[in-house]
Amino acid sequence: MGEKKRKEQSKAEFIFGKKNYKFMLIGLACIVIGFILMSGGGSDDPNVWNPDVFSWRRIRLAPTLVLIGFGFQVYAILLNPDKDSKK
Repeated sequence: MGEKKRKEQSKAEFIFGKKNYKFMLIGLACIVIGFILMSGGGSDDPNVWNPDVFSWRRIRLAPTLVLIGFGFQVYAILLNPDKDSKK
């Protein structure tokens, strides 16, 4: 009898709520886009210099997107899904 009651009380609960997972997916998308923007710019010939390595997109935009994505991840982890706005 006691075991049945414990099983009913300990239903499978997720640690995070739906809102947390939405922010995690947004953060993951920002991180992936940032790394995609950082990639490329290589040259097959080592004697040829490609100045695109120092482009604004690779130096400023992509790392900023990655940091914003990590910020979203931290916010998603710290967000309390059970907090009601007006209760």
